[in-house]
Amino acid sequence: MTEHPRGLPSVFLDSSTSSFTRFVEHAAPHTLPWNRGTGPVHDVPHGTTVLALTFDGGVLMAGDRRATMGNVIAQRDLEKVSRADDHTAVAFAGTVGPAKELVRLFQLELAHYEKLERRPLTLNGKAQRLAAMIRDHLAEAMQGLVVVPLLAGYDTARGAGRVFSFDVTGGPYEAVGFHCDGSGSPYARGALKKLYRPGLSAADATTVAVQALYDAADDDSATGGPDLSRHIYPSVALVTEDGYRQVPEEEVRAVAASVVAARAVAPEGPRAPLL
Repeated sequence: MTEHPRGLPSVFLDSSTSSFTRFVEHAAPHTLPWNRGTGPVHDVPHGTTVLALTFDGGVLMAGDRRATMGNVIAQRDLEKVSRADDHTAVAFAGTVGPAKELVRLFQLELAHYEKLERRPLTLNGKAQRLAAMIRDHLAEAMQGLVVVPLLAGYDTARGAGRVFSFDVTGGPYEAVGFHCDGSGSPYARGALKKLYRPGLSAADATTVAVQALYDAADDDSATGGPDLSRHIYPSVALVTEDGYRQVPEEEVRAVAASVVAARAVAPEGPRAPLL
């Protein structure tokens, strides 16, 4: 690596890219999670289920708290929903260790860009940056360390919430209304198809999300439902024009308790009208 006359490596003075990931590729490539050689990996913690849905004035992201390792519950209170920047949330399903590293690197990627360019990336730009990072991770995914992120944000240009999903090769796709990832996603998606509607309030969107996660936990052993005895509830975050906000635990607890009480009377959940 060429050294600047003042002793600083030249890569630190290269302004040709605003990508933190590309900078690290030149400065210290061995520190990137996908550059650590490994063989096929088994019996590591996996996290599911996460979802996102738009509501009137923004977008909601939520996730259950369970991580499994084979048929064992590895962790009951895993946080799968994180702030990416002021107007963006990111969540993950898949292998927990690489997923957490990918989320931290994505947070740095957005902060680095904003510091250099003195403006945040557009929401489309954020989705493309995350897609590129997933593509960089493909070799690890093929060895069993699969990570599937979910991105949701408030588009300040459009004045609306938007949701982006990704496949394991990095393909980004914009979802209309809502999207789910993880092993419990088929059951959560079924609930959202019945309960979601455009123009939901933030409070109603929270209830819909908790209902969907309850259905996922009801049919998927890797998804954890509200645990009232241990005081473990889904993670829920809202992103609006005012920014990212983690919904306080006491608010989620109240919704979860209401959902659990209602399920004691109607175990299959609320019924949607036929027409």
